[in-house]
Amino acid sequence: MKPNSGTLVINIMNGGKAEAYEGVYQCTARNERGAAISNNIVIRPSRSPLWTKEKLEPNQVREGDSLVLHCRPPVGLPPPIIFWMDNAFQRLPQSERVSQGLNGDLYFSNVQPEDTREDYICYARFNHTQTIQQKQPISVKVFSTKPVTERQPILLTPTGSTSTKVELRGNVLLLECIAAGLPTPVIRWIKEGGELPANRTFFENFKKTLKIVDVSEADSGNYKCIARNILGSAHHVISVTVKAAPYWITAPRNLVLSPGEDGTLICRANGNPKPNISWLANGVPIAIAPEDPSRKVDGDTIIFSHVQERSSAVYQCNASNEYGYLLANAFVNVLAEPPRILTPANKLYQVIADSPALLDCAYFGSPKPEIEWFKGVKGSILSGSEYVFHDNGTLEIPVAQKDSTGTYTCVARNELGKIQNEVQLEVKDPTMIIKQPEYKVIQRYGQVSFECIIKHDSTLLPTVIWLKDNDELPDDERFLVGKDNLTIMNVTDKDDGTYTCIVNTTLDSVSASAVLTVVAAPPTPAIIYARPNPPFDLELTGQLERSVELSWIPGDENNSPITNFVIEYEDGLHEPGVWHYQTEVPGTQTTVQLKLSPYVNYSFRVIAVNEIGRSQPSEPSEQYLTKSANPDENPSNVQGIGSEPDNLVITWESLKGFQSNGPGLQYKVSWRQKDVDDEWTSVIVANVSKYIVSGTPTFVPYEIKVQALNDLGYAPEPSEVIGHSGEDLPMVAPGNVQVHVINSTLAKVHWDPVPLKTVRGHLQGYKVYYWKVQSLSRRSRRHVEKKILTFRGNKTFGMLPGLEPYSSYKLNVRVVNGKGEGPASPDKVFKTPEGVPSSPSFLKITNPTLDSLTLEWGSPTHPNGVLTSYILKFQPINNTHELGPLVEIRIPANESSLILKNLNYSTRYKFYFNAQTSVGSGSQITEEAVTIMDEGKMAGILRPAVGAGKVQPLYPRIRNVTTAAAETYANISWEYEGPDHANFYVEYGVAGSKEDWKKEIVNGSRSFFVLKGLTPGTAYKVRVGAEGLSGFRSSEDVFETGPAMASRQVDIATQGWFIGLMCAVALLILILLIVCFIRRNKGGKYPVKEKEDAHADPEIQPMKEDDGTFGEYSDAEDHKPLKKGSRTPSDRTVKKEDSDDSLVDYGEGVNGQFNEDGSFIGQYSGKKEKEPAEGNESSEAPSPVNAMNSFV
Repeated sequence: MKPNSGTLVINIMNGGKAEAYEGVYQCTARNERGAAISNNIVIRPSRSPLWTKEKLEPNQVREGDSLVLHCRPPVGLPPPIIFWMDNAFQRLPQSERVSQGLNGDLYFSNVQPEDTREDYICYARFNHTQTIQQKQPISVKVFSTKPVTERQPILLTPTGSTSTKVELRGNVLLLECIAAGLPTPVIRWIKEGGELPANRTFFENFKKTLKIVDVSEADSGNYKCIARNILGSAHHVISVTVKAAPYWITAPRNLVLSPGEDGTLICRANGNPKPNISWLANGVPIAIAPEDPSRKVDGDTIIFSHVQERSSAVYQCNASNEYGYLLANAFVNVLAEPPRILTPANKLYQVIADSPALLDCAYFGSPKPEIEWFKGVKGSILSGSEYVFHDNGTLEIPVAQKDSTGTYTCVARNELGKIQNEVQLEVKDPTMIIKQPEYKVIQRYGQVSFECIIKHDSTLLPTVIWLKDNDELPDDERFLVGKDNLTIMNVTDKDDGTYTCIVNTTLDSVSASAVLTVVAAPPTPAIIYARPNPPFDLELTGQLERSVELSWIPGDENNSPITNFVIEYEDGLHEPGVWHYQTEVPGTQTTVQLKLSPYVNYSFRVIAVNEIGRSQPSEPSEQYLTKSANPDENPSNVQGIGSEPDNLVITWESLKGFQSNGPGLQYKVSWRQKDVDDEWTSVIVANVSKYIVSGTPTFVPYEIKVQALNDLGYAPEPSEVIGHSGEDLPMVAPGNVQVHVINSTLAKVHWDPVPLKTVRGHLQGYKVYYWKVQSLSRRSRRHVEKKILTFRGNKTFGMLPGLEPYSSYKLNVRVVNGKGEGPASPDKVFKTPEGVPSSPSFLKITNPTLDSLTLEWGSPTHPNGVLTSYILKFQPINNTHELGPLVEIRIPANESSLILKNLNYSTRYKFYFNAQTSVGSGSQITEEAVTIMDEGKMAGILRPAVGAGKVQPLYPRIRNVTTAAAETYANISWEYEGPDHANFYVEYGVAGSKEDWKKEIVNGSRSFFVLKGLTPGTAYKVRVGAEGLSGFRSSEDVFETGPAMASRQVDIATQGWFIGLMCAVALLILILLIVCFIRRNKGGKYPVKEKEDAHADPEIQPMKEDDGTFGEYSDAEDHKPLKKGSRTPSDRTVKKEDSDDSLVDYGEGVNGQFNEDGSFIGQYSGKKEKEPAEGNESSEAPSPVNAMNSFV
C-alpha cells in the first residue's frame, strides 16, 4: 500500500502471476470517529487463449444459396473483438448481402461467383493483452447452375419464430436479425403495441442490428424484425425484458447534529427486482454493532432521537438484488459548535443602481445558526418583500437604489453563542451616453466627426473605446480620438462602415453606434448615387438535409452597379433575432446553393452592395428546419489545470448552438492518471464549459478528453490532452547555500537544487533575496531594502551585481513554482571587500593672491572603504593652452583644505583631485583657477570687486559662436567680452580628424569672419581665439557645408573634338584592313597561321579529356622560342585568353577562306572528337608551371 494513502498497488512486473491476486477486495478507512468502507473491487486476470485446432473442409456452395462461415473464437476475458480479413490483411467488404453477426460469424444472404476465395480468415483481437489470434483460412468455392433459383427470405439468426432477451437498465440493447434469400432481403424493425424510442434508436449493420441506448423498464416489450424481398417475407419476435440493478432514489447524506437533536438517515433505492436494504455501522452489520439507544432502524430509514456525542459514527447503506448492489457511506457527526461567519469582515460590495445586490454571510455552527440582517448601527431586523433571504445566509436586494448604500450587519446565533459581521454596500449611478453618434453621409476627402458625450458616477473612472465594424480603429493618423468625439480627416472609401463608442467602468458598460457612408462628389446635379434598394421575393427550393437553394430578385441599383450580394442567416432555434454572415456572391448572380448544418431553424436574408454602400436587408425568407444528427465535432481548447492542490479543473470551449447538431447537447468528460494503469473515469455533464475533479493527488499528470453528444449520439472519438492537478507551495528550501565574493561589487551564489518531488508544481526557478545590513566604513545601519533576483529554470547558481563595496550583506534562496514561493533557506552573511572611492563631493578654489590659492573639498559620498589619503595634482597652462609640468601632492585623509603657495602670478592652473583607499585611487574631480595679476600689469583690465573671496569670471571671453554655411564657404560670428583692441583669430579643421587646426587671422576688431575654399558636404569644427597676455579660445562649434551642385551635362556626341577623333579611328582601321589583304595575297604569315602550324599534330597537342580545351604545347625537335610576331607565350603554352582569335580553338582542319575584305567566312569546323585518356601525353614531362598555364 502506498504511504500516506489508501491506494493498494499490485505489481507483477518483477515476477508473480496475476492469477494469484484474483479475488474480491474491499478498502476500510477507520479513525476514532468511525469506519467507512468501499465498494467491492473484483480483480480478474485477462485471458487470451489460443484457437482450438480444427480441420476445416472447403465449402462448396451453389450460386444463390445462403452460407454461414463460423468463427467460434476462444473464450477470453474480456471477450475479443472479431473481424474478418484476407491474406493481405485487408478487411473483407460487407454489404446488405454479406455481413458479420454479433457472434462473429460471417453471413451470406446469397453467394455470388465473386465470393469464391480461399482466404476467409477470422481474427480475434484481445485488447487488454494486446494480442491478435488468427483462425485457419476458410475456403469457399461457388459453382453456378443455370438458371439461378430465386428464394423467399428465411432467417439465419435468430432461429425459430420467437426468442427472449434480458437486458439491464442503462445498458445498450442490441437485437439482431440476419436473413437469407434471393434477391437479398431488406430488414425492417417494429415494436408491437408501441413506437421505437425516438433519439435513442439506431440501426447498424445495414439495419440488421437494432440498437437502443440507455434502456429503461419502459423499453420492455416485443420487437419484431421483418425480412422481405419480392418473393415474400419472414419475421421473428424477440421478447425483451429490462431488469435493473439497484439505483438510487435517495442516497444517505452526511448528517451534522448537536447533542440532544433528532435526525434521520434515508436510504431509498429501486431496481428490478426490488432491492433489499441493509444497514451497517462502522462497517459492521447494524444488528451486531454496539447498541446506541438514540438509534432506531425502520427499513430504509434510521431515526435518531436525543443524540449524544458518542453517537457519532459512519453508517453504510447496502441496496442489492441479483443484478448488483449499491453501497453508500454517511457520516453522522454529533457536534456542538458555536456559530462562525466565514465571510471577510467589512467586505465592500459595489453595484449599479436598479440592479440586484447580493451580500454574502457564509456561516457554520451546530446546531444550525439562525441568520438575521440589520442595516446601520442601530437598525431593525430587515424584512419585507424588498429583500430575499437565502438559506446559505446571503441577503439579496433585487433592485438596489441609491438609498440602499450603507453598512449591513449579519448576525448568526445558536444556543452556544452569537457572532456578527459587517459588510459595506455602495450603489453607483449608471453610466449613460447622453449624446450618441449619429448617422453621417460624407463625400470623399471630407472631414467627419462623431460625438459621444457621457454621464457617469463621479467615483467611477470611465474608459472610452471607439471601434470600426466591431474591430479596432485603423492605425492611421487621420483618426483623431478626442475626449468626447472621434474625428476622421481626409475621408476615403475604406472609412465607410459602422462606428461604435463603448464606455466601460468597473461595474457596467454602455455603447452606441452610427453608420458612416462615404460617397463620391456627384459629377452633375442630375445624377444621384445611392445605396441599392434591398432585394425581394426570396424563395427556397431543393431542400435537402445539408443544403438548400436560395433565389431572389435584385432591387434598384440607384446609378451604382451592384458588385456583390451578402447572404445572412438567422437561427430561430438557438439565437433568434441574431443574423450571421453565410456567404456572398457576385452582383450578377441571383441564386446560390447554401450548405446547412443539422438542427438549425434557418431564415435567410440578402443585402445588395455597390460602391456607395450596403442596402437595407431584404425581408427574411421562409424558415427551414434541418434534421438532427450526431455532433460533427468535439469541444476545442481542452485544458486541465488544478486550482487547488487536491483538484483538477477541466475546461473547454463549448460548442455553439448550431454546432450541437441536435437537442440535448451534453459533454462526456473522461480522465485518468497518466502513467498509471487506471481505467478512464467518465461523467456526462450538461452544456457547460468546466468540470472539477476533486480528491486528486497534488500535481500529477492526467490524460483528459471531452466528447460532445446529443440525443442522437456521440461525436467522433476526441483526442487526448495532458493536464495536471493543482499545485501546492514547495515543501523545502534550497540547501548548501554558498557565496563566493568575486570583487567589491559582484558575488556569485551557489545552492543545491531541491528534489523535484518536493516542488509540487511546475518548477519556475529560484529567487535570491539579498539586502545590505550595514556599511563597514560607517558602521551605521539603515533601512533594509531587500532586492530580489529571479533565476529561471533549474539553475543552481547566479550572480549578484551592483553590490556596495566594504559592506555586510545577507541573502537567502527560495524555490518558486506556479503556486508561489517555498520556504527560505537560512540567511547567509557575506561581506564585500574595499573598493576605490567615488570622487570628492566638491572642490572649491578660493582666496586667490599673487602666489597662492586656497583649496577646499568634501569627502567622497561613497568612500567604499577606509580612506588613506587624497592626491592633488596641478600644472600651469600658458597663453597657447599648453600644459606645464605636473606637480603631485599627497594629503592626509583627515584634511579638508589646503593653501597652495609659491605659485606664479597671473597664471592659470589646472587641478586634479581624488581620494584613495588601500585598493587604489578613485575618480578625480578637476578645476581651474588663476592667480592675481601683478599690480603693474592690471591697467586696462577690470579689477575684481573689493572683498571678493572667490575666483572671479575670467576676462576677456568669447561666447555664442555661430556659423552660417554654404557650399564652399561659411560665415563665422561671435560675441566678445573684455578690453578693447583684442586681436582675434579663427581656427578650423575637418570634424573628427586628427590633423592640426588651420588658423586664419581676423583683421581689426570685427566679430565675424568668412571662411572660404571649403569642401562641399563636409563637417567642420571651428573655434575663435584672441591673442594676448593670457591667450584663450571659445568653445568648439561644428557645422556642415552644403552638398555639391550637379554640373550641367554636356552631350559629348555633339562636340567637334569627339567627331574628329572618331573619323581618325575609322580611317586607321581601313588602312589596316588593306595591308592585311595585301599580305594575304603574297602568302605572308599571321600569328594565327603560326599557331595553326604549331598545333598541326594532334599527338603533340592533345585535347583535354574533361573540358575540350587543349593541353600543354610541346615540340620534341625545336625548343626555340617562337618568333616575335607570335602571341604564344615564351613558356611554350597557349593560354586560352591569349588565343581567342586562333583557329586552334575550333578544330584540326583549316578549311576556311577569307573574303575580299579580309574577313573569315569558313566554318570553324573539323572533327572535335575526344582522345582517350592515355593519348593525353607530351614529348616532355610538363613542369608544374607549364601544367598550370595550360589550363588557364
